[in-house]
Amino acid sequence: MKTRMTDLFGCRYPIQCGGMLWIAEPSLAAAISNAGALGNLTSGNYNSADDLRAAIDDTRRLTDKPFIVNITTMPSIRLPVELLQDFFRVCCEKKVTALEIAGAPVDRFLGPEFIPMAKEAGVKVLHKVGTVKHAVHAQKVGYDAVTIAGFEEGGFPHMDNVSTLVLVPRVVSEVDIPVLAAGGMANGRSLAAALSLGADGIMMATRFLATRESGVHANIHKVLMEKKENDTSLNLQSLLSAFGLQVRALSNTVMRQVAEVEQKGGDLTDLLPLISGERAKAVWKEGNAEEAMLTIGQSVGLIEDIPGVDELIRRMIEEARQALDEAVGLLSDDEGALPRKNSA
Repeated sequence: MKTRMTDLFGCRYPIQCGGMLWIAEPSLAAAISNAGALGNLTSGNYNSADDLRAAIDDTRRLTDKPFIVNITTMPSIRLPVELLQDFFRVCCEKKVTALEIAGAPVDRFLGPEFIPMAKEAGVKVLHKVGTVKHAVHAQKVGYDAVTIAGFEEGGFPHMDNVSTLVLVPRVVSEVDIPVLAAGGMANGRSLAAALSLGADGIMMATRFLATRESGVHANIHKVLMEKKENDTSLNLQSLLSAFGLQVRALSNTVMRQVAEVEQKGGDLTDLLPLISGERAKAVWKEGNAEEAMLTIGQSVGLIEDIPGVDELIRRMIEEARQALDEAVGLLSDDEGALPRKNSA
């Protein structure tokens, strides 16, 4: 399966793991890359440039395949701008395959010198965006690719609330660089749909969370198999409105408390104890899915099992090929006319 994404990053299959705080560590990143997709090492897991440098080395000891490093460019108490700048420099120093930027554009948040720095180091830079205008900006300032994420995605979808189905062909028509689709991606049919819309590949995170190599508690895996597409909610619009963002997370006790605080006009001081990343870190390991904000997308409704990463990737590629073949078969019959509904 050869696309502009596989050409750009050197991976075998056009599937990328998205950034996942506390989850996308060297072992999972390497497992995904070894399976032919593009693993993700999330810089937010680390508290210093040296820690990230060591994690990159650890990942390279586990795989000789390409992987991407996520840097989330949003205001953070634990990860100040200066540290994010250091993370970017380390990735250029270590000449990682690529950087996934999620949040504000690098040129505005870290500085105009950073994209040229990556180009000089031979590091590809991809920007995950939620609108057409941000994708156009990414191409203009020199990003090598964009991921366009519909509001189905877990994490920080744009407040425009436009679906992946609409955003992908819109972005494909506006930019010339490779485009990845995100939001609702979880299986081979998702991949086939994205390719049919003109994307060069997909990015998914929730589905990789539901694998044996993710390292989360068994109860979290049980929850992921039980929950459906309507078991997530959109919150924190008041807190993130200045960035045009909101949070999609699993509907649980904590998110109901968050909604109550927002309705009462609470501020960051009131919300921080509920949405702290440290709470999520504990839940992934201890298994009580009610106790933290767990950024899970609507694709959770497509999760029915907990496979190994290699099995998941192989199955997705087989499903995608079958789906594309069946779609082509629907387009013509022996007389060259379009078949009637359900005739194939």
